[in-house]
Amino acid sequence: MQGADAFRLQVGHRYTMTSVPRPDANFWGTVEVEVLAHEPQRMPSLRWADVDSANSAHWTVTWNVEQEGRRARLFLVHEGFESRRPAQPRARTIMDGGWRTHVMRALGHMMERI
Repeated sequence: MQGADAFRLQVGHRYTMTSVPRPDANFWGTVEVEVLAHEPQRMPSLRWADVDSANSAHWTVTWNVEQEGRRARLFLVHEGFESRRPAQPRARTIMDGGWRTHVMRALGHMMERI
């Protein structure tokens, strides 16, 4: 997403990201993001909100890193989907695919460099 370079792990920090619009999921391509919480080396939590006032979609994405011996496990919780709203199941399917492909691939490449 364009605009992600404005990201800072500072509670209250806000920025805007843009992506490809997906009218079938009631997404018009721009989200406002706010850092809700941050624990260094453990957890960031972000709120994403569609800037289109007609779409009241708000999602919270929280990453948690849990130590397991000499290793760590990463948990991703993506909340805020409302199944009773017609476009929400489609939005969830689209975002789920992005988490499983683009994000995990990028994390894998990053970990190889560390």
